[in-house]
Order: sequence, then C-alpha cells, then structure tokens
Amino acid sequence: MRRSDQRRAAVFALYQHDLTRRPLDDVFERDAGTFTRALAHATADNAEELDVYIERHAKNWSIDRIAPLEKAILRTALLEMLHPDLIEGDKPIPPEGAIDEAVETAKAFCGAEAPGFVNGILAAVLRAGAV
Repeated sequence: MRRSDQRRAAVFALYQHDLTRRPLDDVFERDAGTFTRALAHATADNAEELDVYIERHAKNWSIDRIAPLEKAILRTALLEMLHPDLIEGDKPIPPEGAIDEAVETAKAFCGAEAPGFVNGILAAVLRAGAV
C-alpha cells in the first residue's frame, strides 16, 4: 500500500475513533500496515499538543467547531510535521509534503472549503517556525 493510502487509512481510523470513542486498535482495517498504525497512535497520543497548534492558527475557530474529519486530517499532518521521529518508517515526509497530502485528502473527502482551511492552518504553522 502506498504511503498516501496509509496516511488516509490513519486519518479515517482517527476519525472513527473520535466519533465512536472505540479504542483505536478496534477501528483499524484488518490489513492496516505498521505505518498506518504508528501514525494513528502517535497522532492520538499527541492530540492535545496538536490541538494547541490548530487553535492557535485557526483564526476564530475553536477545536470543537472543526469537523471531525478535518480535525483528523490536521492532526495527522501536524504530527508528521512536528514529530516525524515518532513514526516508524524509512524516511520522514518534508513538512510541505505533509501539507500537500493533507490538502489532497481534504479535496477528496471533505467539503469545498476544507482544502483551503486545512492548507491555511498548516501553512501558518510552518510559517510560524514551529517546524
């Protein structure tokens, strides 16, 4: 499975976990790879820190107002941008690559305004020098 597909699988697992409150290991697809599981677990384990970055850069938006799927996309991209060392894998994706992947996921699965929203927050984090 390509890394892009594994990232999306991690996003969807986090989305399901957020909506259902089921344990993360219970929402993975049966064939979920090591990278998918590591990315999702690292993202969930660091969600509070990641939410601080989201709220700081989402002008006039609290974390509670952000749709669950967009939140999962943002958290996953931020985890890869801020803590690539927490994910098993051969080579970390550059921050710009994480942003591109997040925007493409938002384009494919979210409303029309979501890609710009996701891009704006992640680009602001990058510009702020947090990465």
